[in-house]
Parts: sequence; C-alpha cells; structure tokens
Amino acid sequence: MKNIPLLLLLLTLLATAEAGGGKWQLLQQTIGIVGMHMQLLHNDRVIIFDRTDFGFSNLSLPKGMCRHNLQELAVKTDCTAHSVEYDVTSNTFRPLFIQTDVWCSSGSASPDGSLVQTGGFNDGDRAVRTFKPCQNNKCDWHEEQNPGLAVRRWYATNHVLPDGRQIIIGGRRQFSYEFYPKTETTAKNTYSLPFLVQTNDPGIENNLYPFVFLNVDGNLFIFANNRAILFNHDNGKVVKTYPPIPGGDPRSYPSTGSAVLLPLRISNPQPQPPNVEAEVLICGGAPRGSFTQALTQGKFVGALNTCARIKITDPEPKWVMETMPGGRVMSDMLLLPNGDVLLINGAASGVAGWELGRDPVLNPVIYKTNTRVGSQFELQNPTKTPRMYHSTAVLLRDGRVLVAGSNPHEYYNFSSVLFPTELSLEAFSPPYLEPQYTNVRPRIVSPTPQAQTKLKYGQGLRIRFQVTALLAAPDSVSMTMLAPPFNTHSFSMNQRLLVLEPNGLKDVGESIHEVEVTAPGSATLAPPGFYLVFVVHQGIPSEGIWVQIL
Repeated sequence: MKNIPLLLLLLTLLATAEAGGGKWQLLQQTIGIVGMHMQLLHNDRVIIFDRTDFGFSNLSLPKGMCRHNLQELAVKTDCTAHSVEYDVTSNTFRPLFIQTDVWCSSGSASPDGSLVQTGGFNDGDRAVRTFKPCQNNKCDWHEEQNPGLAVRRWYATNHVLPDGRQIIIGGRRQFSYEFYPKTETTAKNTYSLPFLVQTNDPGIENNLYPFVFLNVDGNLFIFANNRAILFNHDNGKVVKTYPPIPGGDPRSYPSTGSAVLLPLRISNPQPQPPNVEAEVLICGGAPRGSFTQALTQGKFVGALNTCARIKITDPEPKWVMETMPGGRVMSDMLLLPNGDVLLINGAASGVAGWELGRDPVLNPVIYKTNTRVGSQFELQNPTKTPRMYHSTAVLLRDGRVLVAGSNPHEYYNFSSVLFPTELSLEAFSPPYLEPQYTNVRPRIVSPTPQAQTKLKYGQGLRIRFQVTALLAAPDSVSMTMLAPPFNTHSFSMNQRLLVLEPNGLKDVGESIHEVEVTAPGSATLAPPGFYLVFVVHQGIPSEGIWVQIL
C-alpha cells in the first residue's frame, strides 16, 4: 500500500505528458536464458548471455555438450547454455558454449567485427573471451587459456580507442585501467586512476560501470557517481575536471541512471576533430541514500526524474538540467538512427540490485535531441513486460529495438517473487516505423546490406536511395553512422552516432536519388570497426547498411 501515492503520481504524469506512439512485438516467448548482456554484430546476429553461477538455465547445450568446471560456485557439471546467438532475420536462436562466469562483465566490438568480452566473476574475473561472427552457425565463444587481464574486472567499462585497442576501466575495488590486446610489455600493467577512488562511496560504490566516452580531442570523458573528468589515457593525466551535476545525487551503478554521447555533427567540409562539438546526456538515477534505505529498511525512494546535459568541449562547460515525464532508474538510453534518444526499461523507485527496484516503468520515452528545452520528451506506448534489474536493449539494423532480460533476484525464479525471471525477447518499433511515414521513408538501393563496404578515413561514400514522395528539400536529407554498442546494466559501451552532412544530392532515376558524404576524417571521430549507415529524410530513417572503416 505504501507505493500507491507514487503510482498515482506516475499515472498523472503519463496522462499529462505528450503522447507518442511506438509498437511492441513479442519475438520469442523464451530464449532459455536471461539477457543480461547484448551486442549486435555485423552479420545481423545478436550475442546474448547471462551469468553461469545461477545453476541450470532453461536451454540445453547441443549434442550432449556439458560444461565441466570444478571452480563453479553453482553446479560443477552443467549441460545447459548461458549464451545464445539470435538471428534477427529469421527470428531464431541457437545455444552457445561459454566456459567461465561472465556475471556483470564488459565488452565491445573490435575493428574486425569480433566481440571482445572481458572480466566477470569468480573464475571469469580475469578472462578475455572473443566471438568471431560467421554465417554457418558453427562459430562459438573462444576463451584465452591464460588470464587475459592483469587484475579482476567486475562491473568495469570498456571503450574502443582510436588505435583499435580496448581500454578497460574500473570494476569493483579496482581503481585502475588497462588495455587489450596487450601488444607491449608495459601494456600488461594496470594504471592507477585516482578519480575512481575519489568517487567511491564506501559500502555503496556508486562508481561502478562508469560512463565512458571518447571525446573528439582523443581524451576520454569519464563519469562516476556525480562527477566527471576528461582524461588523457596515454599519459594518465586529468585534462579537465567538470562541475558536479547539480543536486549532487549519484547517477552510476547501483544508483543506476544511463548516459549517451549525443550525435556528433560533422559539417562539410569537415573540421578538424577538436572543432567538433560534443555533448553528453545523463538521465535518471537514484537520490543519495536510496541504496541503503532499500537494502536495510525496505524503503524504495522515488528515482530521479532529471536529465543533465553538458557540452564537454566547451572551455567552461556547465550542466543544463531537464525534467523527464517521470523518475527512472535502471533504464537504457539508445541512440536512434535519426539522432533522437530512446529511454527504455527500468523502474520508478529503488536502485539496482537483488529485489531493490520497484514500480516498473513500462512506457519508453523518446528524447528529441534538437528540440527546445521543455518539449523534448515524448512518451511512447507501454509494454506489458516489466524489465527490471539485468535487462538490456540494442538497436537493430531495421530500426527496431531488441529488448531482453530482467532477473532482479537470485536464480531462475518464476514464482513466489515480485518480478519473475524474464526469458522473453521483444522488439519495440519507434514511431518512425509507423505506416504513415511510408512515403517519406528512404530505402537504400546501393550499396546493398550484404556488400559491407570498406571505407578509409576521409573517403567519399555514395549511397543511392529511393523515396516514394518528393524530397522536401536538399537539407531534409542526412546520413548517420552508428557504432553498435555492448549493452549491460543500463549502459551501452562504445555507443556513438555521427551525423554526416551531404556533399551533394542529385536525382538519378524515378524516385531514386544519390547522396554523397565524406567518411569521418580520423579515428578520433570514429574508432575503427563496423558501423551502421542510415539515410534520414525528414527525420525518418532508412534501414541501415553495414560499412567497415579502417
């Protein structure tokens, strides 16, 4: 009964907020595992995995395969899968074999398109695992025999660097960073990061899964708790210290908000990277003290209903505060192909952790990046499925958002718990996919999605697309490049969207047009790897095509 006032408040907010649209679709009633971690790969397959120390999952490994691990804390012999490969095109999935515990781990896609996945718990806390995509359903996880990491990394954050390496930052009781792959003797070391000590709340650790973004000057924006720095990872120096978020409440795990680097707009001709503006948006979280109250008193404080936006490239940056339709904790923030931001999943009160969240937020919200302050949030249609702790979301090539997971308690409990373990897979279709936009929706004719065009930095790229309706104006067309992220615990690692201004636009046939853009000029703007490229017309994106920039 104590939650009724909060629920009434939420209903009022939902009734008064600007109504949007969007459509939900159940893809799979069960995939047999909880989607705690997800990554879209360049063959339109999504790698999904859960921790291994919960005992048996609901999906068997094939052909009598079993995992024999004497170090496992649950069962020593396990013939069930804890990872799957989901085929978006066919809406099918197959079990994968993973050896060590990946609980609360991290990762990112490497320049060759492989998923490089690091750390975890127990026997997996120093492990490095790779998954190289294939088309014949025979690829699987490969795990290094020797510990790939210098120290245990649990609740750490990864980011791809301009040279293609990954930097792995933080983790529980790890106030340091390291690099992978380790190509030099010195790279096998860890490097101290005092900022993680300064932002650590003893007993709560509100600095886990720090928000990390590569800035346009090559330095790293690192946010933990309620503070941020600009960090030179080459010399280990803090370049800039940003002001704390107004209010002083924590935004990172377990007071879990989420964050995105807003779209980087690349004008024509392209400016040098330091001259490109970069902004970070951080939304939601939990008021200070919420974790302790939930854990020790069973009191679930309402989540923060604010977003904080800051231009990190300004000489004297300041946070600008905005108010969401309602409070959110444990939600995911995804960059959409048209440059807007989707907030999805999560709860309206409590914090991240076992049974510490309440009041599921079923309605996604779209944040209109380029709309004036005060009218940027658009409420979307709700799902019927609560997505609480350990839920995930990733953008697909066709513009839908894949949603999985939710396991806010120990083990695979489907009854006698407030929020049962959730094994289903859903897709959310944002409003730009609605039939009313069919005439203005572009369709890329060439290159084809199968071509997977290779680009060099600064190289020209021509794309032909078809639109049924007449183009509104040349400036109504743009192209975007998205780096698909590794998503876990309400943060999408390595997420990056570039908006490329066209060099030219011309008609080449009936309702067919050709647009030319210049690929980003440096790896500082776009680290090497696979990107999804979209044509956007009047805010409505096409399906994407894969390109690889090296």
